Amino acid sequence: MAILREPAVRAWWGENDADSVREELHVAWAIEVEGELAGQLLIHEETTPDYPSVAFDIVLATRFHGRGLGAAALRIAVRRMIAKGHHRFTIDPTVSNVAAIRSYASIGFRPVGILRASERDPDPTAHPPWRDALLMDLLADELIEG
Repeated sequence: MAILREPAVRAWWGENDADSVREELHVAWAIEVEGELAGQLLIHEETTPDYPSVAFDIVLATRFHGRGLGAAALRIAVRRMIAKGHHRFTIDPTVSNVAAIRSYASIGFRPVGILRASERDPDPTAHPPWRDALLMDLLADELIEG
């Protein structure tokens, strides 16, 4: 909760309550740096045989931004999901989150298209109240090792 309340994180993630965060923990991996919680990686695994894929959401505490930790965590998760038999991965950052988009592209995620008005803007004064996301995907053989 402390990470999600940081202003630089809340700008992308909005307000979260303890109950909603608790619900997501069953699909989340902790990101640790030297024994300290640096963030979390949410993993949404689609296991329907005809449509297997994995979607990710990631959040890092502000002081861990800009160090390549998000890309490293995603790379590890992609490798583990490949080992489970998955071949396709998606992530959908807000279109204005240039740092996140650059990070995801560094491991091979490619833009697919814009998800228009796909998420509520955390700024209650924003007009319109919705913002766009960039759908990005990665196929297993496109993973850029680091």
